[in-house]
Amino acid sequence: MEEKNAVREGVINLLLNKAAMKQDIADYSEKVFDQFKWIMEDELKTLRKAVDDSRVRLKMEDKGHHEFRVSIGSDVLVFQLHRNVFRLPDENPLWKTPYLEENGANGFFGMINIYNFLAESIEQNRINDPGYLIGRLYLNHDEKFMVEGKGQLGFLFRDLANSKMNEDIIRHIIQVSMAFAIEFDLITPPYEMVQQVSVGQIQMISSNLQVATGKRLGFKFSAEENSVY
Repeated sequence: MEEKNAVREGVINLLLNKAAMKQDIADYSEKVFDQFKWIMEDELKTLRKAVDDSRVRLKMEDKGHHEFRVSIGSDVLVFQLHRNVFRLPDENPLWKTPYLEENGANGFFGMINIYNFLAESIEQNRINDPGYLIGRLYLNHDEKFMVEGKGQLGFLFRDLANSKMNEDIIRHIIQVSMAFAIEFDLITPPYEMVQQVSVGQIQMISSNLQVATGKRLGFKFSAEENSVY
């Protein structure tokens, strides 16, 4: 009986500490995601005033509590809040930093993913077209954050221990994500990759123009080498 009580006490301790900590992270991540939504709306309003061209897409679509999509020019950025909390892998070098060594709970994160698709891929429901994960935002219970990703998203926001989220930083992340997506151009695949076309593919081309189209087909991101933002 005493052994069972000891196990129960262990479960209670996990619920009071680890489970509660994960819920704190989830709640904070939702709060930050909501901030991303309204700051994105504000950013789009500013861009619409400066870009007086009805052909240029500048709109946002709210897909619920965990996703919104932003059409900007010929691109769509998809922001998704993951429903789960994650622990950094054991091999991650951050575990050897004082910040995580002092408190292992600092290594658990909520996550916001930022994807880039071609706007026409979404509008025409071209389900075979690829998109790309260009950024991943990590948020912990200490309200600290870091970002990994492409372009400036890969190095601007890496100091986890000293990075506190605020509205200016959210706006900066949004602007950098937009800039990367716009700069990251559609690349023509080598002729050898597309010289053979099946009957099924040509029928799709004839009816829907639905060839699988992505910004990269086995090549580097063009923005990786010539980023100007």
